Amino acid sequence: MSLDASFLGRAEVATSEAMEQLGLRIGEQLEAGDLLILTGPLGAGKTTFTRGLAEGLGVRGPVQSPTFVIARTHPSLVGRAPLVHVDAYRLGTGAELDDLDLDLARSVVVIEWGRGMAEDLAESWWDIELERPVGAAGGDMDPSELDADAPRIVTITRGAR
Repeated sequence: MSLDASFLGRAEVATSEAMEQLGLRIGEQLEAGDLLILTGPLGAGKTTFTRGLAEGLGVRGPVQSPTFVIARTHPSLVGRAPLVHVDAYRLGTGAELDDLDLDLARSVVVIEWGRGMAEDLAESWWDIELERPVGAAGGDMDPSELDADAPRIVTITRGAR
């Protein structure tokens, strides 16, 4: 795993632009074989983070949520590893994720909604949790505000089996 340990821990990310910049700085360090599992509610910034990560890797875009296609591969434009961007939201089990036959060894793989399913795909991974604000009564934000540029909390840990 190639990610600098200085990224580990919990931090506030003030804007969506800062979220992309965090992704970019992390993407610059990643190598083939790296697996990132992104967790967070709708509108937390998972795809925004991945957009920045893709830029840092130097892969072809555009990076969009792969919700309906499940997985997208973005080839490198600069001779580095491709990015495989997966959305496991509609998958029911880790076996369904495994059936996608992802090229983990030669790619950087980002799996949104993968916690609880993706951990068996690799010996180690980066677990990235993104939290967004909730409404005043503790409920979710109004759907019209999901893209609001409010601070997010990002927690990065390293997982291993």
